Formats: sequence, C-alpha cells, structure tokens
Amino acid sequence: MRPRFIAMLLVLGTLAVYLPVVHHGFTLYDDNDYVTENPMVENGLTWAGVKWAFGWHACNWHPLTWLSHMADCQLFGAKPESAGMHHAINVLFHAANSVLLLLLLARWTKALWPGAFAAALFAWHPLHVESVAWVAERKDVLSTFFALLTLLAYTKAVTSDEWRVTRKTTTSAAIVSPVTRHLSLLPALIFFALGLMSKPMVVTLPFVMLLLDYWPLNRIRNSEFGIRNCARLLLEKWPFFLLTAVSCVVTFLAQRGAVASLKNVPLDFRLENVPVAYAGYLLKMIWPAHLAIFYPLNPLPPLEVAASASALLAISWLVWRARRSGPYWLAGWLWFLGTLVPVIGLVQVGGAALADRYSYFPSIGIFLAAVLGIRDGAGRFQIPKQIVGAIGVAVLAICLALTHRQLNFWQDDITLFNHAIQVTKNNDAAHLNLGFALQKIGRIDEALAEYRAALKLAPDRAETHNNIAHLLDDMGRPDEAMVEYQEALRINPDFVASHNNYGTLLAEQGRFDDAIKQYATAARLDPADWHAPYLTGKALLKQGRDTDAISYFRKAIQLDPNNLKMLTFVAQVLASDENSRVRDGNAAYNMADKANKLTGGVQPAMLDVLAMAYAELGNFGDAQNAAQDALKLSIAYGMTNDAPLIRQRLQLYQNNQPFRQSFLFTNAPENEPRTN
Repeated sequence: MRPRFIAMLLVLGTLAVYLPVVHHGFTLYDDNDYVTENPMVENGLTWAGVKWAFGWHACNWHPLTWLSHMADCQLFGAKPESAGMHHAINVLFHAANSVLLLLLLARWTKALWPGAFAAALFAWHPLHVESVAWVAERKDVLSTFFALLTLLAYTKAVTSDEWRVTRKTTTSAAIVSPVTRHLSLLPALIFFALGLMSKPMVVTLPFVMLLLDYWPLNRIRNSEFGIRNCARLLLEKWPFFLLTAVSCVVTFLAQRGAVASLKNVPLDFRLENVPVAYAGYLLKMIWPAHLAIFYPLNPLPPLEVAASASALLAISWLVWRARRSGPYWLAGWLWFLGTLVPVIGLVQVGGAALADRYSYFPSIGIFLAAVLGIRDGAGRFQIPKQIVGAIGVAVLAICLALTHRQLNFWQDDITLFNHAIQVTKNNDAAHLNLGFALQKIGRIDEALAEYRAALKLAPDRAETHNNIAHLLDDMGRPDEAMVEYQEALRINPDFVASHNNYGTLLAEQGRFDDAIKQYATAARLDPADWHAPYLTGKALLKQGRDTDAISYFRKAIQLDPNNLKMLTFVAQVLASDENSRVRDGNAAYNMADKANKLTGGVQPAMLDVLAMAYAELGNFGDAQNAAQDALKLSIAYGMTNDAPLIRQRLQLYQNNQPFRQSFLFTNAPENEPRTN
C-alpha cells in the first residue's frame, strides 16, 4: 500500500472521529481568556493586536497562539455560533500533526507499517481529545506542528550529503564544515522558534534531537556514549539551547503570578507527585479510562508513591538492558520522561496533579518504542503477520470508539465538569467550575449547591468563598455575601480579586470610604492590575469627586492601554461629565477613536462615545454621523434598550448641543466588574 494512501486514510479517520466537535461550543474554562472575553483577540488581526500578542497574557508568552486565535476571529468571528469553526482548525492541525509524524517515523524506522500504526495511535488515542477538543489548547496542536517540522528539518539536515562530506578530514571541509552545518540547520531553528512562540513546553526539543542522534540517526560513534562525540553534538546545537534558555526565562517571568509557592505546595509534596504523575500518564496511554479535564492535587498514600517510583525504576532498568538489541526502547522512554519535565509539577502552576493535554507530544516516544518492540517481538516468536495485523486493527478500532465517547463529554461545560466529578475523587475544582457554568446560564440554586459541595471538600479555598459571595450578591443577599468575602480574605489576605469584589459590594451599599480602602489594598498587592484604580475612579465618581477620579482612570489605562471597557467609559466621562473641570474633548476623542478602531468601527457603544467626544469638541457634523452609525448598528444587533438613548443624543447633536450627564451614586446604574 502506498504511503500517500495510508496518509489519506489517517487524515480521513482523524476527521471522521473528531467531526462531532464542530457542534460543540466554547468552554468557560480558559476559552473566555483566549477568545470569547478577550477583546484584542475578538477584533481579529489588527496591528494593535499583533503588538499586544507579543506581551505577557494569561500567565503565558505564546504570541503565535494569540495570532492564530485572532486569525480565527477574523475569519469566523467569536460568537457562540462560530465555535465550531475554531474547533475545526484544531482538528485540522491535529490531522496535519499525524501526517507529519507518519513521515518522520517512516524515515526513522525505514518501515511503513510500524510508523503508520504509531501515527494512528497518536491520531486516534482518547488521551489526546483534550488537546484537540479544547479551543484554548490551540497552543498544544500548534506547538507540536512546529516541533514535528523542527525534527523533520533536523533529520533532513543531518542526513544530507553535505553533512557526510564534512566528516572528511580535508582542509577545505574543515573550513566549510561549521558554516555548512549551521546553515543547513537554519530551517529547523526557525521552526523551533515558532514552536516556542506557540507553547514553551517544546523547550525540551534540543534534548530530543540528542536522543535522535543516538537512535535512529546513529550519530554517536566510536563508543556507545563517546564523550567527544556527545560534546560535538551538544556544541552543534548551541543555537537551539540558547533559544531554550531564553524561552525558560520568559516563561518564568510570564508565569510568576501563577506559580505556586513552596509554602502552599511544599517541595516534598511535589517530589512525591512526580513518580505518581509519570505512572499516571503511562497508565492512561495503556488503559485510557477515567479521563477528565482536571485531576486534583491531593495528598498521596505512601504506598502509591513507592509503587509508582518502583515501576518507573523497573522500566528504566529494562530499557537500559535492552538498549543494544532495541535502542528505540531507550530513546522512546527518555523522550517520554524528558519532554514531560516542564509540566511534571516540580514547578507547580495551578492546582492540577497532571493533565491529559501534557501527554500530547511526550506520548510519541512511548507509541514509537511500543510499536517497534511489538514488531520485533512478533518476529522473534514467529507470530504470523495476519494475527499481529488483526490485533493492531482491533486496538485502533477501540481507540476510535473511546475517542468518540470521550469527545461527547466536551460538548458543553456542564457535561464536561459533571464527568470530571464522576471519574475523580475530591475534585473541588470541578465542583467550582460546574457551579460557575450553572451560574452563567441562570441555574442559581444548582450553582450554589455546587459551590457548597466544593466548599465541603476544601473549606479553606478562598476562591470558592469569593464565588459564593458573588452569587449571593446577585441573588440580593448582600449581608451573606459580605460574610463570604470576609471569610475569603481571612483565608487569604492577599487575594486581590476578593479585595476588589468586596470593595464593589461596599460601594453598592454607599460605603465608599470602606470600598476605596479595599481597592487600595488590592492595588498595593498587585500594582500591575488595572481593576483597583479603575474601580477607585468609579467609586469617586459616585461620590461626586469627579476631578479626583480622573487620575485613577488614567493610571488604570496606563496599566492596560487597550482595555476597551475602560477606554470607552473614561472617554464617556471626559466627553460628557457635567463638571466642566473634568471634561477634556481631545483626550475623550483619542480614547474613543482608539476603542472604535480596535473594534473595527462596528460596535455601537464605541461609536456612541465617539459621537459624544465629537460633540464636546464642537464637531456636531461628525457627532451626528457617528451617532447615526451607532443607531443603525444597535438596531441591527437588536439592542432595544440602547437605541432610544442613542436617538435622544442624536437629537442633541442635530441641535448643536453636547450631551451631559451626572455619575453620582444615585444616577449610576452600571454594575462594576468582578473578578474570579
């Protein structure tokens, strides 16, 4: 059977099994940060967005991932009904990764069928559903796409005729050799850089290249692990290691706020989790049952830690013993162990013990070693190829069935987290997220029950008290909400979100001085967060201290200069405040114009505020045009509450009158933003 036909079958099988995902929606778990509640991404590919993508956001630095999401929004939009197309792009990348892996494995093994089977395992294994079915995990499929291209380019470079020539000891070759080598490695270096810009987990790729030098490229000569050869191969890859070092530093800086301290997650606890996590990943590759979006980091029984560590040591000893007859065992095992190092929990980010998505690239090493081991074992024991083939087909069929089943759990947040609760133990995070999902769709009583269940499992989790307080406030029970906020802050006095949210509750009750104290504490704890100065400004406005509020608003915008909500609101204040000492038409125009351009000129709210700014500057013709555009769009979008207000302001502009308003507490109906 021809390789192209096998590749086509691989792609068709992958597309068929993942086809249902195009009917799935976005999740509230990270998809909001990456797409649905991220204005810079929702606006598509803009110059401002490109510059923004190269900053630190969502505790990560992966500009290429941001740009890919922006491209999706440019093509398909970011509304719930467009979620299927975002999912489809993930599926296409996964299918492409499967084909690239097939090409690599066929080249490494010089055999089509083992490579095809390993690539099919990668494509159809249920453990990879999370990486493909989760829009926010675009970074996983995208980084692996470039990682495989890196390895393909590296393999091509070091097996080319030019590299063989440079091994000769002629004078000319000795002069040309370093230049030729580095130039031929340039495509691999570029792909590696693109992979790092998609997800920093691929920092281990230079070490994978060293494994490939051992097997299958057989570039370590003279002795099995000759020091001179290893040193030469290390030196050859210095540009790759340099990029790895830079990426590690950037990632550390980006994730400073998300990394758990040793006080919260002690070192001995992390070390105990390492062998259990490795064993867990390996077991899920062999027996993919009870897969969940979140596995809680719970205390581990000593027996489980000892058993896991013993199993890993035993496997390591076996693959070392088998390295001469089957070097792929050692290469595949070290691939698996090494590529998981960045996410194995030594540097703990978040509260998960492990995650299915982390196995996406590392699993290749296990699949490759297992397939080649089965091939050689079948040959040694003279098992007929027909039997081996039939077993292989049965295994792939089971994988397809399990993947289809696992995919169904990803159709919405409620199904996803309900499943996580059913297949894991003491999963307070799953209860918390299920509660949030229920709250979003108005199932308030059920949401509160899930929050209470999370609290029962982890009574000292401040985030749960914060969410309960938020819900109680929305239910019109502010006194109970206040108790929950106070409890959250008792548990974690440095919880910035609770300080801000508690301040908002106090402001709703007219206790502005107390509210401003909470905001001041939040600003001290996190000077880089825009919420505290913005909320302080709004609290001052409600007191009639408009001139004092402006400096806080400017500070907030300085912290987040592309925040559409702030740009629009502050521009509105500067353009329409009844206090003449506050109004600044030029500043209002600059902010409103920026917000309007960032949204492509199609958002009624931005056009409405732009009209206010024009009117404040006396440009009533431009004000009328902007207001008319805002009115047309608000009617087209079905914004029945906004259209009459825009029409009233338009009449003012037609009479050459600006719009004026008060922002006092009694005149300010807008809810303040809350953070989780």
